[in-house]
Amino acid sequence: MIGTIIIAVLVLVFLIIFFTLVPVGLWISAISAQVRVGLGTLVGMRLRRVTPSRVVKPLIKAVKAGLELEVNQLESHYLAGGDVDQTVDALIAAHRANIALDFSRAAAIDLAGRDVLEAVQTSVTPKVIRTPEFTGVAQNGVEVKVITQITVQSNIDRIVGGAGEDTVIARVGEAVVSTVGETREHTDVLENPNSISKKVQEQGLGDGTAYTILSIDIAEMRIGDNIKAKLDIEKANADMEVAQAAASKRKAEAIALEQENRAVVVAAEAEVPRALAKALEKGNLGAMDIYRMDNVQADTTMREAIAKEDK
Repeated sequence: MIGTIIIAVLVLVFLIIFFTLVPVGLWISAISAQVRVGLGTLVGMRLRRVTPSRVVKPLIKAVKAGLELEVNQLESHYLAGGDVDQTVDALIAAHRANIALDFSRAAAIDLAGRDVLEAVQTSVTPKVIRTPEFTGVAQNGVEVKVITQITVQSNIDRIVGGAGEDTVIARVGEAVVSTVGETREHTDVLENPNSISKKVQEQGLGDGTAYTILSIDIAEMRIGDNIKAKLDIEKANADMEVAQAAASKRKAEAIALEQENRAVVVAAEAEVPRALAKALEKGNLGAMDIYRMDNVQADTTMREAIAKEDK
């Protein structure tokens, strides 16, 4: 009895280990799809820490689409960190679109960090890239803000090693700003916006990139600030501040001079009593003379007061 139980437990453990290491259901699916994958290959994937379904299911899909791929190719790509399913989808799309793309090139594109399926799709159907707003300044100092739409087509041969979408956008932005800067009046740009797209497209901006630029179109255009007018206003304000500073300086100098003159007058007025005293002492001036002088001074003070009241 005990021996039977032990044998049953061992058989159960063996079956658990077997079905854990060998994905029998996946093997049956592969056989039914006429994909040759041995049980030993599936066990080896388990031992190499490869998820068998991530390799076998894309292989089944590829074979059904008429592609000739080997399980070792897909497993190697999986171990290299590639997206096997997306790579196979890209190969199927290229095969149906009659685009020459083999597995090695597709795997290289995927491992380079590019979306290989999108690359195939955009090589068939062009992609429209809407750029951010670029700001150029015409020669009359007025800003012109432009948003463009770039129609590109992927070049499979240049995907690996070619510059990406960001480079294309940066080149177009630089060309737009440069073209606007070459125009004398901002109204020339507004009247003929196609002149910008035409000049930009003639500059061969797609060289060295993963794309072929089919067209560059103006999506939006608007007028920004008048930079020249702003600079003129700032210069006028600066000149006014300089003039005000100079006027304040002259006013301060005049006040200082007035105070100096007033001090001289006060000092001179202080000498009058002394001079009168000396004149009386020497007999050069009499009491009546002083009396008359006081009357004249009083009369002068009264006239000044009356003149102030009349004002």
